[in-house]
Amino acid sequence: MQLMIYSKALFSTWIYYSPDRLLFDAGEGISSYMGNKIFAIKKIFLTHGHADHIAGLWGIINSRNNAMGDREKRLEIYFPKDSNAIREYFDFIKRVNSELKYELVFYPIDESDKILIKDNGNTKRFVVPFRVKHTMSEPAFGFNVVEERRKLKEEFLNLSKEKIVELIKKHGKECVTYSYEKKILTISGDTMALEPSIVEDTDLLLHECTFLNRKDRKGEIHASLDEVMELIQKTGVKNVVLYHISSRYESTADRIIKKVSNHFTDLNLEYVYPGKLWIR
Repeated sequence: MQLMIYSKALFSTWIYYSPDRLLFDAGEGISSYMGNKIFAIKKIFLTHGHADHIAGLWGIINSRNNAMGDREKRLEIYFPKDSNAIREYFDFIKRVNSELKYELVFYPIDESDKILIKDNGNTKRFVVPFRVKHTMSEPAFGFNVVEERRKLKEEFLNLSKEKIVELIKKHGKECVTYSYEKKILTISGDTMALEPSIVEDTDLLLHECTFLNRKDRKGEIHASLDEVMELIQKTGVKNVVLYHISSRYESTADRIIKKVSNHFTDLNLEYVYPGKLWIR
């Protein structure tokens, strides 16, 4: 799992998932941080239309058009179909970038969609959006990256490897195995704590955690640390990265998060320090 994350609540948030060259959100300053790596981006998924999550799009589109990298690479941008803010921003971008040297495509999506991001014959991966609770005026999504995998059917578990191979050659793998979807990455977007069913069995959870103290929150539009930890306890997720942390906790975040994580014996919990680049 290779990730580059920048997040400072209210100002800018973006997440780059390099294995499949996906960008989730595009807050301001992203082109400066990524430099020529912006040419690697194949698909951009936007959680919602607030400025701190989309303001960097114009920079990405313009830089790819004028820098010295491969300017002919197609760029696809996926966004909640009911977001008027994103549609209006796209209209502006198209007007001021009328002579693009590459194909730029915008795809409105909803929670029933399933976007193929990889199919090399052996591995299939998809991005699956889910609706989250944020503000009333702006539709918002989170995203699951899921991988299609195959597992041996129960009736063949006691067979030898040689016999299984023989059956596959004779009848095909569908006869011996069944397919299932494995969540390899869950990105919450801006929201209250996610529903456990969305998170269960994911390899890595990236969950927003704007408020490390619930008392600091005004209105139920962002998650607090205690709510996220309760979600982790319910689902048993082992790998978690907290992001979108308010800058009011710059001097106290490490102490607060360490104190809470000490109550979990089998949890790998990290966080994106407000305003600093996080790379793993």
